[in-house]
Amino acid sequence: MKLIIDIGNTNTKLAIFDDKKIVKTIILANLELTLIKNFLGKIIISSTIISCVKAVDNNIMNIVNHFNAYLFNESTKIPIDNKYKTLNTLGNDRIAAVIGAIYLFPKKDVLVFDAGTCLTIDFANKNKQYLGGRISPGISMRYHALHNFTAKLPLLEYDEKYMYVGNDTNTSIISGVQQGILAEVKSIILDYKSCNHETIIIFTGGDSVFFEKELKNSIFAEPNLVLIGLNEILDYND
Repeated sequence: MKLIIDIGNTNTKLAIFDDKKIVKTIILANLELTLIKNFLGKIIISSTIISCVKAVDNNIMNIVNHFNAYLFNESTKIPIDNKYKTLNTLGNDRIAAVIGAIYLFPKKDVLVFDAGTCLTIDFANKNKQYLGGRISPGISMRYHALHNFTAKLPLLEYDEKYMYVGNDTNTSIISGVQQGILAEVKSIILDYKSCNHETIIIFTGGDSVFFEKELKNSIFAEPNLVLIGLNEILDYND
């Protein structure tokens, strides 16, 4: 049994893997050793990996030391060829998601969209070479930007019911944000598909449900993609 800990900017995801299979998961708003122990119960862990996208503090180091865990960083060995030029600025979640995608779809070009605070797009070819990608504002960030950088536009949020063309200020904002990010994603997918029509498109992250609904059968959605990738990294280092 292996413990996977993915510490994000807001929440922490925990998962227990039995070899390649996820046994159970939980999302914690507060990262505390006692909460992790409660999650594990009587399960005995053989190895642990911790990924953290924010500064590593004493609390996190205590958890690292308690489990004798691997702390995933740019010096950690990974099972792919990383062509990114600035490894120390590459988010752990981005590279872990790519590794998870390569595990799920071996010998395929993979294009990974992580739809969260930011929309990150990462590409790896069928030779297990990670070539990089893009970063742009996510849905919530776009709504906040329109409100924060104008004098009168209201702060709105994701709306399941939205119009192609807005007929007032609120619906115009909603349409602009959600149709705008959708148009961006569709354009990127077309660009990559034009180079290789067999490219696998995978979505993960909190807003992936929106894209899954809009793009339907043309994509795969995997909410645990980062956890799957971290499990592969742990296996590679054990």
